[in-house]
Amino acid sequence: MKTICVIGIGYVGLPTAAMFASKGHKVIGYDLNEKAVNALNRGEIIIEEPGLGDLVKKVVSQGNLSAQTSCPKGLDAYIIAVPTPINEDKTADMRFVESAVNAIVPCVRKGSAVILESTSPPRTVEDLMLPILAKTGLKIGEELYVAHSPERILPGKVLEELRTNSRIVGGINQKSSEVVKSLYESIVEGEIFITTSTTAEMCKLMENTFRDVNIALANELAKMSEELGVNCWEVIKLANQHPRVNILSPGPGVGGHCIALDPWFLVEKSANAKLIKQSRINNDSMPMFVLNKIESILNGLEGKTVTLLGVTYKPNIDDIRESPVMHLWKMLEKEGANVKVCDPHAGEKINNNFDIYSACENSDIIVLGVNHDQFADIDFSLAAEKMNGCSVLDTRNFLNEQEIEKAGLKYYLLGKGN
Repeated sequence: MKTICVIGIGYVGLPTAAMFASKGHKVIGYDLNEKAVNALNRGEIIIEEPGLGDLVKKVVSQGNLSAQTSCPKGLDAYIIAVPTPINEDKTADMRFVESAVNAIVPCVRKGSAVILESTSPPRTVEDLMLPILAKTGLKIGEELYVAHSPERILPGKVLEELRTNSRIVGGINQKSSEVVKSLYESIVEGEIFITTSTTAEMCKLMENTFRDVNIALANELAKMSEELGVNCWEVIKLANQHPRVNILSPGPGVGGHCIALDPWFLVEKSANAKLIKQSRINNDSMPMFVLNKIESILNGLEGKTVTLLGVTYKPNIDDIRESPVMHLWKMLEKEGANVKVCDPHAGEKINNNFDIYSACENSDIIVLGVNHDQFADIDFSLAAEKMNGCSVLDTRNFLNEQEIEKAGLKYYLLGKGN
């Protein structure tokens, strides 16, 4: 049994803390967010993730998990799981990591391990963390073990993937890697691979960049298909019959705290990341592409009412970070449109969150932004009765075209040309 501090009890840190606590470790979550800390100490959570609420309630009641707003001293391991956002100029904002490492300095003891889970630019451990940790007076790699072990989890399946996915541990030396690998073996059933800290940083970034580049290809196909009078969804379906082709799905953009941000870390660090940069630009352009499509359908946006169904960055989760539909929402309002939103998962994270049919009242167009399961059973006849207009734009190829047109509405599909 180890004593562990998880710094940052959000979408990554809280499930990680709960998993370690479920294996008998004594875990303290350290976060400056008093709302999150107080909720955790009551055995409650303030994020949406299947199974997490029950697990947290259980391990808190067992006394294995608690939270506080100060960094605890003298523990076996300190796991940093804080955000790494980007600045306006697309460079990495490392303030939270730097602050977390500084907070750790007076708390570690001989034999402690410091583990960075936050996705970070290459050489963050070497160039940012180690100079700060040197202030401890401990011999780095001999008395204080340091490593990067990036998470590989999918929102909606976090607990399962924490347990079953393989993991990379990049230590600053072999001893650090072995100590940290031993810790994660208590919660990870998948294989754990040892490498250097910088290689581990590059691996996580390339995993997300791989997805981003491939989504950019799909989004570019959608744009070309509208230009050339082709249905990109049919192209994808048929092209993917080839045994070595797997084109992904287009959409209104790429969001979330990983894929939408991580490639910029590589662009910042390397002048050779040209394809990566162009892919980011392409994916970031999709909200504007959707905006222009809405404007074309409505013959203008000023004074029009747009219903947005779904604003989180992906289906069936509550996370709105870097959501392209949130960007679309702001752009629509800037162009003079009245926007009414329905998102059953976003809850209080957004203002004026309507139910489906209230959101359709006096609407000129319904735009499906996120394919939440709840939107599979919309009664479009009822929606049509409440609308001013007769248009539905599906950005996810999710809605039933026949049912929509049977209700007297006009169906438009992102990536389908005339």
